[in-house]
Amino acid sequence: MAAQFGRRLRRGATTAAVAAAAVAALSASQAPGSPLVASDGDQPTTGAAGSTPSGDGAASGNSPYFTDLPPLNTPNKPGTSVNLPVTGSAESGIPASILAAYKKAQQTVAGTDAACRLPWQLLAAIGKVESGQARGGRVDAQGTTLSPILGPALNGQGFALIKDTDDGAYDGDSTHDRAVGPMQFIPSTWATWGQDGNADGRKDPNNIYDAALAAGRYLCAGSRDLALAADLDRAVLSYNHSDEYLRTVRTWFEYYNRGTHEVPDGTGVLPVESSTGTHPGTGSGTHGSSPSSSPSSSPSSSPSGSPSPTPTPKPPSKPSPTPSDPGGPGTPTTPTPTPDPTPSPALAAVQNAGTGELSATAGDAFAERIKVLAKSNFGKPLAKVSVTFTVVGDTDAAFDGGKKTVTVATGTDGTAAAPVLKAGEKTGTFTVRATATGTSLPAVTYTATVTARQADAIARTGTAELTAVAGQTFADVTARATYKGAAAGRVAVTATMITDAEKPVENDKGPYFTNDDGDPVRTFAFTTDADGTLTLPKIYADGAAGTYKLRLTTEGGATVVIELTVEAPAA
Repeated sequence: MAAQFGRRLRRGATTAAVAAAAVAALSASQAPGSPLVASDGDQPTTGAAGSTPSGDGAASGNSPYFTDLPPLNTPNKPGTSVNLPVTGSAESGIPASILAAYKKAQQTVAGTDAACRLPWQLLAAIGKVESGQARGGRVDAQGTTLSPILGPALNGQGFALIKDTDDGAYDGDSTHDRAVGPMQFIPSTWATWGQDGNADGRKDPNNIYDAALAAGRYLCAGSRDLALAADLDRAVLSYNHSDEYLRTVRTWFEYYNRGTHEVPDGTGVLPVESSTGTHPGTGSGTHGSSPSSSPSSSPSSSPSGSPSPTPTPKPPSKPSPTPSDPGGPGTPTTPTPTPDPTPSPALAAVQNAGTGELSATAGDAFAERIKVLAKSNFGKPLAKVSVTFTVVGDTDAAFDGGKKTVTVATGTDGTAAAPVLKAGEKTGTFTVRATATGTSLPAVTYTATVTARQADAIARTGTAELTAVAGQTFADVTARATYKGAAAGRVAVTATMITDAEKPVENDKGPYFTNDDGDPVRTFAFTTDADGTLTLPKIYADGAAGTYKLRLTTEGGATVVIELTVEAPAA
């Protein structure tokens, strides 16, 4: 999506002319049926001298990109004359998390838009051109880049003019927009197309799973069928409206279709350095040369192929002045003191950012969000620190989306808040641990408590007298529990046959329940349904004729006493 930084560099050719010929040859190899077409029409443009429209309609704002061309000796796909080895050429290696994100995006899109026929190799080609596969796979375990990948400010000075649309939330620039993340979305496009590809409850352009899925859906917009060359060209041009960009993506797409292999995260091949010595994806916004220079410009050789004229030799320089008398006193030189380097802020600690008591009823969300504060070695809040929150202990509580582990970056105030924590059905205490990702700094621990659901009232439903002849069963007994007037679902209730005394205890005579073995029991535990209702098991009439009492007690202390009358059998 948004093109990344400065001019493209070419690898695998000894001169720019050879590289240009390689691009032309690879582009030509796609014909027939694959003309370079404009993104806003059905007529193809010429591949050699097509215009490069400007504007901010593209996903990336048509910001400049930075990449190498693939080598001329492309890998062989498994099943061809030479099977791809376990480890192929360095350029065909794609970092594991990045490759997984592309394939997952392809599967997800196929489940909702099968007619698009999105190939993951197209996402890989765009990811290579935009960010060198997230700087060679420098992502954490959740697929989020270890540091932001930002394009230059789109301030109209050689780039499209796109004023700030996100108040700097994604790109840190509150004046102009910048392309963000491994697939280089501009914030305004991300606001429309952003996805949650890794189901962590967030749409983060810096996460490769989120960005790859968003890119896939963007490329499939409308009724495109990416198995058709014309639709694929339109999709790529909608990403960055440049014929040169299309040819570069096409070249990598063809290369990856020949075969790839997985490499560990962080070990992917990055483009060679630009003239400024800057690698793509450093986030400085000053990568490479001005985009106004043509990325396909030829070297300064004579068009006719004749050798350049021999330069006129320069006259010899004047001899150095006569040295001073070595015996003289000479003028002492006072050395200029080297100033002490100003230390850069570094992460020194993470600490609790004022998180209060963590308590929730089973099945409910914790009202308090867990927060940490990252501090620098100067004692100041530190932004862009990756913090990992982990739920620890014997519990079924989890963060939004069912995640036990999530990673969040601190904001400008140095704080990071974990997603909403939800209690499960298991009661008791557990721990949440927050650590600065990838460091050995002490963790911050939080104790959380899950309490059982409660009811503050319970009442029998139905008014008919409960009467049964000894040896028979009573009609079903039903009741409903509530909490603050609302249904109290899944609340524990204990039913007990009690004596008629000032301090009643369990009655060992009269009506009873039965357990799984069919034995009489006079205490029985169960839970209410989701709507707070309950139906007691069968109650058997027994003992002498008379009135007996059944007490229902809820978790929370609410009680109701129900009378059961046993009648003597007929003579």
